[in-house]
Amino acid sequence: MGRRPGEFGSNWWARRWLEVLESFGWRSRLQRGRSYARQGNVLQMEIGPGRVEARVQGSRPSPYKVRIQIEPLDAARWAKVIETMSGQAVFAARLLAEEMPPGLEEVFAAAGVDLFPSRAGDLTTSCSCPDWANPCKHIAAVYYLLGQEFDRDPFLLLRLRGRNREEIISALRSRWADGAGAAPEEPTGDQPQQHGGQPAGEPTEREVLPSEPQDFWAPGPVLEQVRPHLAPPEVDLALLKQLGQPSWWKGKPDFLSIMSEYYREVTRQTLQLAFRPSWEPPGDEP
Repeated sequence: MGRRPGEFGSNWWARRWLEVLESFGWRSRLQRGRSYARQGNVLQMEIGPGRVEARVQGSRPSPYKVRIQIEPLDAARWAKVIETMSGQAVFAARLLAEEMPPGLEEVFAAAGVDLFPSRAGDLTTSCSCPDWANPCKHIAAVYYLLGQEFDRDPFLLLRLRGRNREEIISALRSRWADGAGAAPEEPTGDQPQQHGGQPAGEPTEREVLPSEPQDFWAPGPVLEQVRPHLAPPEVDLALLKQLGQPSWWKGKPDFLSIMSEYYREVTRQTLQLAFRPSWEPPGDEP
């Protein structure tokens, strides 16, 4: 039984994939391919780094073999992409949470590479059918079904460009861990140092304590200007998902499932407390 596309285009990256292909002047061909794909004529499809291989049933008894190739990004360009991704906290958090954030195409562009093919020549295709047109309806059907697969799993788009989900998340976690564990800069020169990193012999500023004892516990004018900002997190459980599953946890259910319940409950109660009309310290019921 062939693979029939379901609801298509619910996500931006799937729509963008077809928009790019249509910009090459393939609109009518892609429409024929869509009809072919919806009939279930794409029998099998495999996506790997830089390649897509498929079997498409045509008018002959044996299905045609379709191959689509796009140059995957090399290690140096992927390193630049990962560096650019990790420099945007919310963006990296969404990827670590296995979500595809808006603006991914712009991140690739900032790293000097293209996420999607920029011209028709970026795609090398072949089909065993006798039709000399490129794309033929069999290739076009695979193009269309690719969009559906990207809709279902956006990391397949990145796999086509050379990195799978695990490699990307592992690289982001590694950069996050390196950044979190970076050592402070060492003092330069031959100056002797005293406790706190201050050069020895230099006077330090001392905070003047309140002259009135009753003011000691008061917040003071500086703290009165502090206005905390509380809002639901932009990415659900971002910190937990950044940390991943601890290697030492052997219990069931898994660590993330247990901690997720606590994190969500703490978030719920914190927001509930923060947005109450008035707050009273907890005490015993009368």
